[in-house]
Amino acid sequence: MTSINGGVANHAIPTGEPALVVQDLSKTYRAGEPPVWSNVSFSVPRGQRVAIIGGNGAGKSTLLRCCMRLVEPDAGEVYFGAHKITGLRGRALSRARAQVGFVFQKHNLVHRLSVLTNVLHGGLAQRRSPRLWFQSVAPATDRRKALSCLAQVNLAPLCGRRTDELSGGQSQRVAIARALMQQPTMIFADEPVASLDPQAGEDVMQVFSDLAQAQGLTLVFVTHHLEHALRYADRVLGLQGGRLALDAPTANQSIAGLRGMYA
Repeated sequence: MTSINGGVANHAIPTGEPALVVQDLSKTYRAGEPPVWSNVSFSVPRGQRVAIIGGNGAGKSTLLRCCMRLVEPDAGEVYFGAHKITGLRGRALSRARAQVGFVFQKHNLVHRLSVLTNVLHGGLAQRRSPRLWFQSVAPATDRRKALSCLAQVNLAPLCGRRTDELSGGQSQRVAIARALMQQPTMIFADEPVASLDPQAGEDVMQVFSDLAQAQGLTLVFVTHHLEHALRYADRVLGLQGGRLALDAPTANQSIAGLRGMYA
C-alpha cells in the first residue's frame, strides 16, 4: 500500500487541468468531536476511474458529497478543472454542479412516470424548461437525446415503460442515463450497486466503466466491493483513521491488501 502521511506535499493544481482537485479538505459533524477526516488532498486526471473505499463511518460518502458541495466542508478547497467551487453560491454553484452526473445508491426515480420522462429530467440541470417534465411535451431534439442516453445503457426498448415496473438493475441504469442527459464531464456514484443483487451489480459497474472509457468521462465511485474497486477503477483512494491512508493505482493492489483498510 501507498500511505499518505499528513496529506499530499504539493497542493498546487497540476498542469494539464485535471478534472477534480481536492486540497486540504476537512469535515467535522459536531463541535468537540474528532473530524470525520482532515487534510484530504488528491487530484484526478480527466478520464480516470477512481474508487473510494474504507470502513463504515470512514466518511466515504461524505467526501463525495463535499466534492459536490451537497455537504459543506469545514476547510479546504475543491476545483472542477481550474474552477474553484468552494465559496460558490446560487446559480454559479448550480452551473458548476451541472458538470457532474451524481448517481446515488437510491435511484430517486419518479415511479409513476415513464423511463423516457425520467431520463429527460436530467436535462433540467442544464436548463429549467417545463417541457422537460414530461415526454409528451418535450422537444423532439431532447427526446432523441434521451433515447440516445438510454441506448448507451442498453435500455432504449424500455423507454415507454413506467419505472416502477423495472428491476433494481434496470432502475439504476435509468439513473445513469438520466445523469448522461446532463452531458457531464464527470460522474460521481455513491455505492451505486449496494441495493442490487451480484449480477445486476456487475452489469451496472460494467456500464459505468464502459461509458467512462468510451466517452473519456471521469468516474469517481464509493464502494464496499473490493473486487469492483480493482476491476473497474484505475486508482483507489482509502479512508481510514480520519485521513486519506491510501492513494495508489489498482494495478499495484490486491484484495488481501485492501482488506487492511477495514482493520
